[in-house]
Amino acid sequence: MVELKDKQLLIDGEPRLIMCGEIHYFRLRRDEWQDRIDKLKAAGCNAVASYVPWLCHEPVAGQFDLDGHTRPELDLAGFIDLCRDNDLLFLVRPGPFIMAEIKNEGVPFWVYEQHPEAMPVSWDGEPVPTRTLDYLAPGFLAAARNWYRAVMGVIAPRLQPVGGNIIAVQLDNEIGMLSWVANRSDLTDQLLDDFVAWLRQRYDQPSLQARYPFDLDEVNSRNVALRSPREEYAPALLRDLGHYMRHRFARYVATLRGYAEEFGVTGVPFVINIHGTADSRGLPFPLGISQLYESYTQAADYLAGSDHYLGDLDANSFQDLYLINALMDAVNLPNQPLSSVEFEAGSGDYGETYGGRYDPSAVDFKIRMCVAQGNRLLNYYLFCGGTNYRLPEALHDGNDRIAFTGERHGFAAPVNPEGELNYTYAPLARATRAMMAVADRLAVAREEHDRVAFGFIPDYYMTESRYPSSAAMQEIVGNLEANRGPGAWEIMARAMLLAGYRFGAVDIQSRDLDPQITPAIALGSARYMDGAIQQRLVDYLTAGGGLLLYGELPRFDMEARPCTILSDALGLTPVGSRQASPHYFLSLVAEGWAAPRPEVRTHYAQGFVASRGEVLLRVYDTGEACGFDIPLGSGRAILLTTAYRCDIALFRSALERLGATAALRHDSPHYGIFMTSTASEDGARFLHLLNLDGFAKTIHLTEHGQPLLDGRALTLESRAGIMLPLNLRCGDTRIVYSTAEIAEIGSDAISFRLTQPEDVIAIETDRRIVPSAEYRVEQRGTTTLIVSNKPACLDDRLVISF
Repeated sequence: MVELKDKQLLIDGEPRLIMCGEIHYFRLRRDEWQDRIDKLKAAGCNAVASYVPWLCHEPVAGQFDLDGHTRPELDLAGFIDLCRDNDLLFLVRPGPFIMAEIKNEGVPFWVYEQHPEAMPVSWDGEPVPTRTLDYLAPGFLAAARNWYRAVMGVIAPRLQPVGGNIIAVQLDNEIGMLSWVANRSDLTDQLLDDFVAWLRQRYDQPSLQARYPFDLDEVNSRNVALRSPREEYAPALLRDLGHYMRHRFARYVATLRGYAEEFGVTGVPFVINIHGTADSRGLPFPLGISQLYESYTQAADYLAGSDHYLGDLDANSFQDLYLINALMDAVNLPNQPLSSVEFEAGSGDYGETYGGRYDPSAVDFKIRMCVAQGNRLLNYYLFCGGTNYRLPEALHDGNDRIAFTGERHGFAAPVNPEGELNYTYAPLARATRAMMAVADRLAVAREEHDRVAFGFIPDYYMTESRYPSSAAMQEIVGNLEANRGPGAWEIMARAMLLAGYRFGAVDIQSRDLDPQITPAIALGSARYMDGAIQQRLVDYLTAGGGLLLYGELPRFDMEARPCTILSDALGLTPVGSRQASPHYFLSLVAEGWAAPRPEVRTHYAQGFVASRGEVLLRVYDTGEACGFDIPLGSGRAILLTTAYRCDIALFRSALERLGATAALRHDSPHYGIFMTSTASEDGARFLHLLNLDGFAKTIHLTEHGQPLLDGRALTLESRAGIMLPLNLRCGDTRIVYSTAEIAEIGSDAISFRLTQPEDVIAIETDRRIVPSAEYRVEQRGTTTLIVSNKPACLDDRLVISF
């Protein structure tokens, strides 16, 4: 039985950490399968994942090959069983859509030919440029059900609860992504009929008539009005269509789940993967969460997984991955753990140009951060490359192959199409083996948080259904985009992480806010905010909460109607905004507790007159205030209604005034260090550290003001990550702390990966330690210190034998 419980993934009742690699069996010769599996196991993985391409297995309607009778590499059952024989678990991803650079996103050509009514039209009645389909079109669903009947016939008898190795089944792939990237909402006639029916359930007739001043029963004119909206109702359509599409995606997922269960798939989680990274950044990722969170929180046994392509994880982007994980967790149900089902693991050389390749540390850093934040499943995508074979019937499309990438596919993967290892394989394997050495501990550990959470408003990212010709829609979306990401992520969140704060996130849109549970909230705010959310924040502050708001104080609701609930409660009266220009050098001066600080340039400031509290920032030449510290009820709000620099000390001071102190601290003046910690119920902990910069740093660490590691200096090498055990029991031996990373735990020995010029491992044990020339043993009371006699740079493996 595979269960999701208390943010853990349990197999037969045991919490498990699943480290998985994507191997596309259909892109490899059958005699290559074992070699790729061997390389996966050598990297430390315990599971395999693969898409199952409908286009390949049913190229002609009604003619299935799932056993390899037309091509040996299409024997799906044979591949899954081979993985089982190699003691590997399996995540199966049967679509209907799979993307994976397969033509038609993996849907057979005949589906499009037989069901042209399912091919969407969009704004102004124009066709959608991507090869997507209306998910709920009856013809498409009938074809998809028949596909599920066939493929689930292979999957169902191989599920883990009935003795097989399949632990999860993904439903479709990156739902809604194609519409988002093209900004072309699916607006078929059938969809618009359904949308209007949904509107009538949501609004009474007078309200609906006021929102849409045309006859919704006149189908032709109505469809034109919805596909080419006028400005008077464009903001209402932006909001309604976004909410409706969430609802529609959830219905599609429920339909696919129904088909899977109909054909015998039960007892394992159903996976929904979330898209959203772009240009090696995570700023738009919450758009995928916004689209799909209703899909994977509508019932039990759904597992949401991220797809993230972030390139190098460095000081510019590290907060992106941290926030991706935090925001996913904010909307998850209590039992749902974090996971990543497309975890970028290769070199990034997707164009095979040898330019723009990632640093070897990239995959190592991402693995460490995701596991530290509680990801229970990581699927390395793509683990190995392969070959795109030609379809049996010529398409006359330039290559006639199953995919548009040419003959070779996955040349950036850790294992290339020919089976050779690239430079990312070694760091991936090292990090994976480090996680698996203590997998039983990590499978139950939770990240420890300071007394602050990052505020999340899903509707701030409900911007994919916008009419390109609408200035009203563009005004709302542009302001949301300007405030939800660059400032909140790149300034406030980055400053918090560099200051040592460990934080989760809270969905302030749909969940009650309790100052006892969430003492302080850091929120990136825009000019637009729903009135109910503004009131929720007022109630939270009145009850004793602390709010750090960065961006703009809302002046309108999400449909651009005046709404000043929050500013009114805070006693702030607007006096306009200022923007820099080529000849106006907008500058800010600090006062109150924020002073003394140098005057700084900015590009935007939103000014207010405050009736109470303390002013923190003013525009230099006008004196307009744009930074405030204001009490409200039993709580307190600190607001920066301007674009301010990443002043770590300022953000730390603000949070400390709100009662949130970073427990972990280091003494490096260069910052560039990410750190967090995890703990399990038995008190075992890990300290997770990343040096994001290209030079080494020697630091001392404290927690709650007390030295860690007995006050020893710790050197973090250039672009290196480490995971150090604290209070970790290994049988009858307790590791008090260690500057070395655990590599393997055996019955009579513990292996470590050394990280320092001189590593120290402090243990408590009654067992006799076998003498070795590689270390010396020192006794300090009840604690035994094992001190390495060799520096990590020469030989990083140390084995302590008992």
